[in-house]
Amino acid sequence: QVSLVESGGGLVQAGGSLRLSCTGSGRTFSTLAMGWFRQAPGKEREFVAAISWGGDTTDYADSVKGRFTISRDNARSTVYLQMNSLKFEDTAVYLCAARGGLHPSSHSSDYLYWGQGIQVTVSS
Repeated sequence: QVSLVESGGGLVQAGGSLRLSCTGSGRTFSTLAMGWFRQAPGKEREFVAAISWGGDTTDYADSVKGRFTISRDNARSTVYLQMNSLKFEDTAVYLCAARGGLHPSSHSSDYLYWGQGIQVTVSS
């Protein structure tokens, strides 16, 4: 079992930055690939970014590429999502997820463990 807890959300003006953190417990992250997803009101959950703890490779949705950066700290069992140049359209609940895979995945169905989500609100 893996427990995931997100932190770092909040309110920010358009053009600003936030950094989300996702810390795991129950099983080491060294064998898990990690991902970030988001869900805005009235919309389906969408892929944001993913990283492989084993292969050190990353993947991003086109909508955030060049603005968001996913990274990891294995010693802290933590994954980060640095969000720069935020837009109003980035407003959503952001969720951290983990899967027992060797590489990143953009498919939510591939992930076994999910955090409860954290709100990010961008004012325009």
